[in-house]
Amino acid sequence: MSSARRLLMEGLSDAVGFVGGALAGYWIGHLLGFDIFSSGYGPSSLAGIALVGLGGGFGLQAARRWRASRLPRDKE
Repeated sequence: MSSARRLLMEGLSDAVGFVGGALAGYWIGHLLGFDIFSSGYGPSSLAGIALVGLGGGFGLQAARRWRASRLPRDKE
């Protein structure tokens, strides 16, 4: 795979993983009753924001693990 194509694949998979994870975190928070868009920074809003951040991080790590699993392995 060419360098440009590899970098494009890396960037796109990271972006999809991060955004997908952040959306999953948002919807989990929404189902639990946390509103990230409420006025002020109350406990409910902060918990929702934390879930979005954690979801984005987990999604990014999942995308990187998926990408690593697709690499050819050396046979020892």
